[in-house]
Amino acid sequence: MIKIRPDLKPSDLTKKIARLWEVSAPKILSIDKDDVPGQAAPVFTWEGKYTARGWTEWTQGFVYGSALLQYDATGDESFLKLGRDRTFERMAPHITHVGVHDHGFNNVSTYGNLLRLLHEGRIPDAGAREQDYYELALKLTGAVQADRWTDIPGGGFIYSFNGPHSLFADTIRSCRALAVSHGLGHVLMGERDLKISLLGRLIDHARATSKYSVYYGEGRDYYDLRGRVAHESVFNKNNGDYRCPNSQQGFAPFTTWTRGLAWIMCGYPEELEWLATVSDDELAPFGGRADIEAMMLKTARATCDFYIEHTPTDGIPYWDTGAPELWRLGDYLDRPAEVFNDFEPVDSSAAAIAAQGLLRLGRYLQGKGEEQDGARYFHAGLTVLDTLFDEPYLSTDRNHQGLILHSIYHRPNGWDRIPPGSKIPLGESSQWGDYHAREVALYVQRLAEEKPYYTFFGSAK
Repeated sequence: MIKIRPDLKPSDLTKKIARLWEVSAPKILSIDKDDVPGQAAPVFTWEGKYTARGWTEWTQGFVYGSALLQYDATGDESFLKLGRDRTFERMAPHITHVGVHDHGFNNVSTYGNLLRLLHEGRIPDAGAREQDYYELALKLTGAVQADRWTDIPGGGFIYSFNGPHSLFADTIRSCRALAVSHGLGHVLMGERDLKISLLGRLIDHARATSKYSVYYGEGRDYYDLRGRVAHESVFNKNNGDYRCPNSQQGFAPFTTWTRGLAWIMCGYPEELEWLATVSDDELAPFGGRADIEAMMLKTARATCDFYIEHTPTDGIPYWDTGAPELWRLGDYLDRPAEVFNDFEPVDSSAAAIAAQGLLRLGRYLQGKGEEQDGARYFHAGLTVLDTLFDEPYLSTDRNHQGLILHSIYHRPNGWDRIPPGSKIPLGESSQWGDYHAREVALYVQRLAEEKPYYTFFGSAK
């Protein structure tokens, strides 16, 4: 269980965050130097160099979005130029990519950050039509993602790249694309000019994910442990019936892949924040504010509690809470995570994502008057980051292109590098881990400096 430090404040992390941005800058430039137009996007490192994996193109936005976050945090306009130029040059195909469920990852990280910066007055030479360009991109990406739809009894979900039968836990974080698009007044147009609400699809997807991907200790099956997450939920496409849990990147359907858990933890609190910008009248056709918020809050609390209870004391999880060799580590939850062990790897990228969820849920509850619970989650998030933003996780080697070390991509497929002398993968980085470390660093930095609260939907209003 995480040993939460209630004394930590955002300002206590400012030195570590400043160091993070310092080591981050040359890594972004090094990746860009090696980035060849037309080739597959960088995904994860191998011997410290970013490589591609021809699976799905879901990480390009993290590459250029990282440059925009670097500018946001440091004011170095060369990174604004880099992120802006690369978005203009290379991101257009991702706007209309009909084959992925990752529009929020690719396009809100780029076009979304640019529109937010423009609204904040942070793009000094913005042209007269630049805002229109970003808004059009964000309108389109939300609609394209929403069109990947499977109907099920009582609702539906955005299906994964596996096909219409497949609901992934990951996608809730990518629903930010639908949120921004809806906030800009857009809809998905269907047959015979049917106007399909992006808000409605976001809420339906959130309900399906909450119901099928997350367990609540209510007797659903023999392994129904509150807060446990199934990476994939499988449905019968013929009639929409739910069939079973599954896992693509975790150990098993009845264990919890911690990055899948982290996507849920991060996705629901930020959607709860966004719902505060949506009127009661807009929410009424989809169940009303009280019902929608209660569903999202139940899911956020359960998964964040599970993370706190099933993660080592320093806040860094192993890659799966049911990984088959964890038992060999003994009481591994009663001490800090052991990066250099002989049995199972940690996953720092899950920690980077989960920390933001803990922080946002904590702030949300504090804003609702639940000070004690809110403080618990918030300080848990800071505890995770106090570990993550330091060695052995922060990569200070200028020859290593990764920012956060000891990330895991696909353990079952054997895609992660096992270095000489080790029995498990370690020492490498991922684009999603590095981007989310930068994003949560910016989040905490803005809190410490009392600057505007960082949200993905700052661009929508």
